[in-house]
Amino acid sequence: MGFILVTNDDGYSSPSLVPLVRALSSLGQVRAVVPDRERSWIAKAITRWEDVRVERADRDGCEIWRTSGCPADCTQLGVHTLFGEAPQLVVSGINLGFNHGLAFFMSSGTVGGATEGWIAGLPAIALSAGVLEGHDGWAEHARTAAAEAGWTRGAELSAQICEVVLKRGIPRGADLLNVNFAFGAGPETPREVTELGRVGYDRVFYERTPGVYFHEFGGMVRRSDASLKRADVVAAKRGVVSITPVQLAHSIELAHEDRGALEGR
Repeated sequence: MGFILVTNDDGYSSPSLVPLVRALSSLGQVRAVVPDRERSWIAKAITRWEDVRVERADRDGCEIWRTSGCPADCTQLGVHTLFGEAPQLVVSGINLGFNHGLAFFMSSGTVGGATEGWIAGLPAIALSAGVLEGHDGWAEHARTAAAEAGWTRGAELSAQICEVVLKRGIPRGADLLNVNFAFGAGPETPREVTELGRVGYDRVFYERTPGVYFHEFGGMVRRSDASLKRADVVAAKRGVVSITPVQLAHSIELAHEDRGALEGR
């Protein structure tokens, strides 16, 4: 029987890390390999030109391996290098903020950690919790002791979903599960299987000084089909847990005229 590998993109100090490790421990052995600092918006980056440092640490009684790398590095190390055996499940999160909608899904370091699990041939789940309004203020609160109960509830909910995957595997045709829920959701919160809403975002870089730009996300979306009843972003507005079975990048069959144009016929 293998272990459960936990990673994240919010790093070693993430307020969700210890509650998640503890909740998953009811399902079996848990090993956590996480970045030593926040690595958000980094998708599935793999460190290529720098050494990745790894050290073992103890946080609130949980043994955690922290690295200088990205979430996908952490999964890669946890699957292939550090433990002499592969995990039975890769769990990435719980992220501070929703990772619903296609644009966020593709940008997320949390999802990147799970995707690296799929690349290794393992079942993988990305977990994210957030609020629909006032993210910055909430994120500050979420790192305080007052938010601990909310993370504990979210971790218990996450463990329920992970238990289903351990027993049944990832659903046929899916490569990984992308799970999003409102902060404060717990085991009793209704769950729905959803689709990735095809939403994007607008400008994220603003000029600080001439030639120097900083990242500031405003939350606007475009190219939206979020009105679809089964979209994950719509599920968030209704306060339910969205569980999105995702098939990663794949080819499609083109119309005859499109194929001909591309092939120069």
